[in-house]
Amino acid sequence: MKHLFTALVLLCLSTQALAFDLQQLSEQLSRPQAIEGRFIQEKHLRALPQPLTSTGHFVLARQFGLLWLLEAPLKQDYRITAEGIARRDAQGWQKLPGKGAGAEQNRLFLAVLQGDSSGLQRDFELQLSGDAQAWKLVLVPRSMLLQQVFKQIDIEGGELVRQIELHETQGDRTVLKMLDSHALPALSDAQREDFQS
Repeated sequence: MKHLFTALVLLCLSTQALAFDLQQLSEQLSRPQAIEGRFIQEKHLRALPQPLTSTGHFVLARQFGLLWLLEAPLKQDYRITAEGIARRDAQGWQKLPGKGAGAEQNRLFLAVLQGDSSGLQRDFELQLSGDAQAWKLVLVPRSMLLQQVFKQIDIEGGELVRQIELHETQGDRTVLKMLDSHALPALSDAQREDFQS
């Protein structure tokens, strides 16, 4: 009986030692300097029977931010950085006004993709399950501002983020599927110029 108890204690301790935690997730997601891939974004609105779907490519660079390049249903390029959002038009990149919940959402989006768990912990209760190959992170908002927008946010992934699902308080939800994501050894000249112009 004593040996069984000792074995159970050792098993519990070794399981705790192997548990995948927020620090490990943060390190895993922040390893690549840059990532690119395709995305499918589905906006599920209560008033519509079918989701509104858009597709495109993205480039995430830890040093700069995110390029969100919509291809369908319309072509439109966005750049999301710590300074805010810019949209590309015929004259180049134009900064968009960003205040309140929208600006908060962009900061949150960058924090999620870049694995900034300390930034997320400031605004959310975080519940992580799974392991390094298949994990799920549930974010429940702490602040009144975010509680007015989101009920919760579910993020799933492995080596990189695979899916983000935003559950909004009024019942709508947005599902972002990140496809064919892979680390880039370096940004191309065009990508670097898009971030710096």
